[in-house]
Amino acid sequence: MVFSSIVFICIFLPLVIILYNLIPNRKAKNLLLIIVSLLFYAYGEPIYVFLMILSTILNYIFGRVLISEKERTRKTVLFIAVLTNIGMLILFKYSDMLVSTVNIIAKTKYRLPGIRLPIGISFFTFQALSYVIDVYRRQVKPQKKYTNVLLYISFFPQLIAGPIVKYYDIENEIETRNSNIKEMAEGFRRFCLGLGKKVLVSNTMAYSVDIIFGTDLRSINAPTAWIAAIAYMLQIYFDFSGYSDMAIGLGQVFGFHFKENFNYPYESDSIKEFWHRWHISLSTWFKEYLYIPLGGNRKGKIRTALNKLIVFFTTGLWHGANWTFVVWGLWHGFFLLFEDYVPIKKMPKVLRKTYALLVICVGFVIFRADTLTQGIIMVKTMFLGWTFSLTETQVMLEQLTPLFIVTLLLGIIGSTSIFKKTTSKGYIFSILILFLSIVSIAGSSYNPFIYFRF
Repeated sequence: MVFSSIVFICIFLPLVIILYNLIPNRKAKNLLLIIVSLLFYAYGEPIYVFLMILSTILNYIFGRVLISEKERTRKTVLFIAVLTNIGMLILFKYSDMLVSTVNIIAKTKYRLPGIRLPIGISFFTFQALSYVIDVYRRQVKPQKKYTNVLLYISFFPQLIAGPIVKYYDIENEIETRNSNIKEMAEGFRRFCLGLGKKVLVSNTMAYSVDIIFGTDLRSINAPTAWIAAIAYMLQIYFDFSGYSDMAIGLGQVFGFHFKENFNYPYESDSIKEFWHRWHISLSTWFKEYLYIPLGGNRKGKIRTALNKLIVFFTTGLWHGANWTFVVWGLWHGFFLLFEDYVPIKKMPKVLRKTYALLVICVGFVIFRADTLTQGIIMVKTMFLGWTFSLTETQVMLEQLTPLFIVTLLLGIIGSTSIFKKTTSKGYIFSILILFLSIVSIAGSSYNPFIYFRF
């Protein structure tokens, strides 16, 4: 992973950018991006690159068939397209979960399929679905050129960890786009800041989080559990927002403009606001392609509540084949319903923010846990585990290294909009971050990307 990251940053990216700018016309530029995107994915998934290509071929065909003027034919094609895409996702991502759940409920002993998860399958499947659905809705025209669909789905900056890009957002830029020195410099700056978020902050938090969650629960007290909970909030935010920044920045280098995916979500004063700020591309995807088609809030309070629970059940399940993710999704769905009936906006602002952060924090403990049992025990320990045996104190103090404390404080500050204006124009600062990130990657083999598994 270290070698791969260094090669990607120091060799692959510069070479691609140089070649891209040497090529004179847009068609050749698109072809280059397709080739390097397939090579990029094939490097990590030499077999599953064919699965991703198959997805692009099928969805291109679905789009072409949807030209039909017969509504019955169009609905049938849409049904087959959704079934095919979701079916592939279930097969490769949820087979083990389904079989193990059946084994638990029916007390059977069916063998788990053990199918390895293709990197980024949830992201490129959702992009493919958005294209087909938008064609069906006549919001976009069916693409005549297969290569345009292939580039849209396989584009390497956001292929394996998002953000989820809707086809209509970049349809025109696939055909006509311009990139200049100023835009490329801004994209490069954004990429460097995203890399720093991931490598310098998220990785440091992840190291302690993994140690605590891997420790015997009997050796963890409340302060240690809170350290893990807060550190994980920073880890997942800086991991995913960092990757989103890198993807948005690289997209801009090549002339594409992706929408923002994070807007300082920990400044929210409600769970509703949190989902307007967190993983925006996913929340808007579910709103457009699931919540509204289910009826949204147009069919009464009971149906609206049910629709929200369905959306958040699905949101949780999208994140992984584990019931911890489902419970996390329903946890957020419950508090969204809670806010529909309790006027929290009348509460003092400090109480609203405390409430929101507490709900988010507890939810992420469940999200991070390997099992529901571990998650429940960790949450219980956070509030009731105020004991300080020698072992518990030792585990706690081992995490409070100077590097962890400094990074924790910087992470807390960096997750707010306090320094937004300062970091938006610092090209020299960005280069420094790039240098420190490369040094950090070279000096450590610990470089996990949370969202690669989704």
